[in-house]
Amino acid sequence: MGQLIPAYFNWSGGKDSTLALYKVLQQAQFDIRYLLTTFNQEANRISMHGVRNELLVAQAASLNIPVKSVFLPTSSDMSEYESAMNRTIQEIKEEGIADCFFGDIFLEDLRMYREQKLKEVAISAHFPLWNSNTKELVREFIDLGFKTMVVCVDSSKLSKEFVGRVIDSQFLDELPENVDPCGENGEFHTFVFDGPIFKKPIRFELGEKVLKTYSSKNKDNEPVEYEFWFQDLIPV
Repeated sequence: MGQLIPAYFNWSGGKDSTLALYKVLQQAQFDIRYLLTTFNQEANRISMHGVRNELLVAQAASLNIPVKSVFLPTSSDMSEYESAMNRTIQEIKEEGIADCFFGDIFLEDLRMYREQKLKEVAISAHFPLWNSNTKELVREFIDLGFKTMVVCVDSSKLSKEFVGRVIDSQFLDELPENVDPCGENGEFHTFVFDGPIFKKPIRFELGEKVLKTYSSKNKDNEPVEYEFWFQDLIPV
């Protein structure tokens, strides 16, 4: 076998990232050196997912892959995000790493944005799950023995009752028809705590469920608000 190609993984801690990582490791062509994760600087939690930093560190330790953290202020805009990411990616590049992976499935605009920005710094982006059937993907994920908990839901798409649940067949059967089985349109986010690539399960207790409101602007530059339910996970 030839030498493995060094790479890093853009990591959220959720099921799509995990399944994509599983597939990359199965191929045995790349050496994943880092899990690159963005955190909310004030809350010290994974961006959008709301999972505590300590749980991500425990997850990475169980995967035996170090975390490369990017901390962003709550009020950061795209220019601040891109600046912070570029600084971190330049550090990674200095180690001779020029390939990276994402768990994206079918959001074409997002893929184009990622590829364009990475091309500017001579990084090749790979998408192991691209254009896969999301219903088949989530079933494969479950059948492989991975376990994941829903930690965030868009309240306009799913009710409070869906957050804090483990994704299983019953969960999938109860999803509304307009919700993607993988939550690929941002309907929900997850935290994976066990599976075939983990040395041991990540232990936690369920904390409180919290409703948070975020202000933004739509494509017409009009102010809009979004509400999300979060399930706090407490490390034990």
